[in-house]
Amino acid sequence: MKKSLTIILTLLTISVFGQKNPTDEAQPIVAEGKLLYKSEMASWYGTDLFLENYKDRENIDGYFSYTDNDSAKCIFYSKAENPKVIGTISFDSTYNLKTAKTDLTERDFTKKENDLYQIRKIALNELKTNTDSLFKFYQNTSPNIIPLINGQEKKVYVLTGPQISGVVIFGNDYLLTFDNDNKLVTKKQLHNNIIPIEYGNVKEGKEVGDAIHSHLPESGDFITATDICTLMLYEKFAKWKTHQVVSQKYLNIWDCETDQLTVIPMSTFDKINKDQEKRNKKKNNDK
Repeated sequence: MKKSLTIILTLLTISVFGQKNPTDEAQPIVAEGKLLYKSEMASWYGTDLFLENYKDRENIDGYFSYTDNDSAKCIFYSKAENPKVIGTISFDSTYNLKTAKTDLTERDFTKKENDLYQIRKIALNELKTNTDSLFKFYQNTSPNIIPLINGQEKKVYVLTGPQISGVVIFGNDYLLTFDNDNKLVTKKQLHNNIIPIEYGNVKEGKEVGDAIHSHLPESGDFITATDICTLMLYEKFAKWKTHQVVSQKYLNIWDCETDQLTVIPMSTFDKINKDQEKRNKKKNNDK
């Protein structure tokens, strides 16, 4: 796969010279996906650290995570009409539990934290009431709510996480957007289906080096930020080398070892395949 990918990328560089590069177009999606990943990593490890050190479980109402310059923070808040922060777990880029900082000082929300709390609270209520039946729920899964403030944009992503090991779930994900006053503006489903992918088989000693899923037109031409977040969370466990997302217009190739995205127009990819078939046919005829 590595050799084939190198050939594809080389030919792609030649074919798109002077044209608009879809890989560059997709970089804001990559950046947002990595922000979601940082938030989820802080939540994964921050929960364990906080519960080890905070004993008053009845006082815990919830938590969320966010990035703050070069660090990722997971904060827990109390059960109250006006909740307080009761724990802050801070990580550097390594997410090393030994170097993480635990602060159990009770304090007020910062302005950003309050905004994140408010939009998360609204998203959670939307999930619970589900008045328009937008959200779908499946056995052995749970929704993960990720509030995100990026510049002037306020969003909440909802991912579906597996509750059993050996499975990665793409799809059944949602995006809610908010205005400056934290009022809900839009909500939509990002994938129209749920895509569970099993990885490896410990008993049989099998591993899957590459994986793939496709996008319907409603999901867009590019890989989604939620796809990228999910890949970065699970790619090391799955031991994938690459993951491909196929849409009508593009082939999105995520390198699980470098966490980089390459986007190839399907028209270019088809030409490369036809050219490769001709080369192989000629090679066989010359034997």
